Order: sequence, then C-alpha cells, then structure tokens
Amino acid sequence: MRGFEVQAGAMSGGIQSTGDFPGAARNIDELRSDILKAKSLIPGNHRLNLHEIYGDFGGKVVDRDEVTVEYFQSWIDWAKEHGTLLDFNSSSFSHPKSGSLSLANPDDGIRNFWIEHTKRCRDIANAMGEAQGDPCIMNLWVHDGCKDVSVNHALYRNLLKQSLDEIFEKEQPMMKDCIEGKVFGIGLESFTVGSHDFYTAYAAQNDKILTIDTGHYHPTESPADKVSAVLPFVKELMLHVSRPVRWDSDHVTIMDDPTQELFFEIVRADALDRVHYGLDFFDGSINRIGAYVIGSRSAQKCMLRALLEPRQLISKLELAGEGYKVLAILEEQKAMPWQAVYDEFCVRNSVPVGAEFIAEIEKYESEVTSKR
Repeated sequence: MRGFEVQAGAMSGGIQSTGDFPGAARNIDELRSDILKAKSLIPGNHRLNLHEIYGDFGGKVVDRDEVTVEYFQSWIDWAKEHGTLLDFNSSSFSHPKSGSLSLANPDDGIRNFWIEHTKRCRDIANAMGEAQGDPCIMNLWVHDGCKDVSVNHALYRNLLKQSLDEIFEKEQPMMKDCIEGKVFGIGLESFTVGSHDFYTAYAAQNDKILTIDTGHYHPTESPADKVSAVLPFVKELMLHVSRPVRWDSDHVTIMDDPTQELFFEIVRADALDRVHYGLDFFDGSINRIGAYVIGSRSAQKCMLRALLEPRQLISKLELAGEGYKVLAILEEQKAMPWQAVYDEFCVRNSVPVGAEFIAEIEKYESEVTSKR
C-alpha cells in the first residue's frame, strides 16, 4: 500500500499529489489510524511502503543525510504490533538541494549529499528487514533530468552510474534494492537521466530488482508485456500499480484492462515468487481511506482473476494451433463468477463483502477525519 506523498516544503522533483479532500492525516498518529482503518476493510496480509520523509522525527529537524533507524523505530514497533511488514523508499525530492539533479549532479557536494542519504536509507531498510525477519524492499527513484534542451546526457548518466555503484557497495543481507526508471517528470520534460533503458541495463548487470511503474511509460506501451520481456534477465521485479490518465496522473487503481493484463502476465509467466507489487497513486481528490480500499481490493481482484484462469488448458490449445478455442475460453472466462470467490475471501478474513465497506468509510469520515 503506497500513495499520497505528504511533503514538507515546496513541491519539487517531478512529483506531486493532486487534490485536497478534507480530512488528510496531519501527523503520524492520524496516518497510522487511517492505515489501520483501511486494513480492516481489505482482506489478506499487507505490507506498508514508507518514504524516508515519513520518519518519526518528533519535531526535530533531521536533514536527509543525517537520518538513522532511530527515527523509524516507532514504525518498526507499530508494524510488528499490527502484523504488517515494512518496505522503504529514499526521498530525493522536496528539499533545498533537490533541484533538477540529485545523484547525477555535477556538483560534488550536492551529489555526495544524496549519496549519503541513500546509503542511510539502505541501512534503515536493512534494520527493518532484520526486525521483521523478512527482507525489506527499498525502491530507489530519483527525479534527475532537464526541463529544456540538454547536451550533457552522457555526463549525467555516467555520474548516476557512479553514484549507484557507490551506494550499492555495502552488502545489506536483510534488504533488497530495486531501481525505477521514468519517461519524464513534472518540470523535467525534456530529458530523464534514469530512463527505462538505463535502469533495465543497470539492474540486469548488477543483479538488482527492476521496478516497473505502470504510469511511467508512453500511453501506447504495455507495461504488462514488459514482465515476460525482462524476467529472463533479472531475478525479480517490483511493480508499482497505478492508473495513468493522460500519462502518469496516478489515479486510484481500478480493474481496468491494463491492470488486469499486468496480473495475467505475472501468473502466465509463472513468476508469482519473483514479482512484488505495490499500489502507487497520488490522488488526494477523493476520500483517502476510500482510495486505499478501492485500489487494494481492485488489485486483489485482478490477481484473483489471473489465478482462476485455466492457464494450462489455454497454453496447450495455443501450442496446438487452436487459436479460436483460446479466444473462446478467454472470452468465456470474463463472465465467470470470480466475484463469488472474492466475496468468500472477504468473509473468511472478516471484512465487508462487496460495497459494504462504503458504510464503514462514511462512519470513519463522520467520526474521525471530518474533525481534523
């Protein structure tokens, strides 16, 4: 579960949350309350992905290159108390030193600042993994790029590679590194240092997890098709599942065709043990608890439909050249009563079935978020 990046200071770094629906969490206690409420309406087990900026700093000003695990100990304790595993992200945006370049910055002082920040984030992620007895996955995404024409592409990319090499020097046995590319960021439209080609090559060469964000591609590209394209070359994938509208607007995940195809591809590639996925949406224009719940349940339903597909039969027919039978079964499957299976999943996990969760969210809004 990920989303709604609350940032201190001015917006920068090609990232923003849209909308200002009343009742947003104002502090860690309120955020944790919202998370627990959302969890109570979503069946199954969950992980929580935290950005470094969500640290429990207690009002203390701690710069990004000074952060340590002590500022996340309360998160570790809270997660253990509530049976939730943690993942992590470094945060290179919304900072006086963010600018348009961080790990690719030719200024040694700024670049080393962000290298140190990312190293410390890996230390925190490793400590989280040790505490929970399960490796913490840390995603590395930096916004680095140019607003307008640039002639130093090679320079910036070589600097980014050098920074990554230095960051990954230290072995961290209880965390996993994943790296995420992008086409462009807000305010950085002309050139992105960490492009998809750059990170795909780096991940394959350096045995890192490659992150595929469904909102980070050209609208005519299929992120689902990339799953089987890169799995022969990387051990694992991280998916950030979102709903881009007019390119990377990060709406709440729904059961649209691209999302369904993404989960079909994971199952068809027999890659359930090699692919991790989290939700990635920045839509603050609607009730945030509703957004968490809708997005999570929709993603679960897409996975369920993929698991219920008669994959072996369809594969056998395709290999036998029975194309029309493949199409026929795929079309029949769309009308199968998979929703009954999901309803039973909800019942067994003691969470509301169908649209019953709406009443719970309305009650929480009336009693809690509307009073903030």
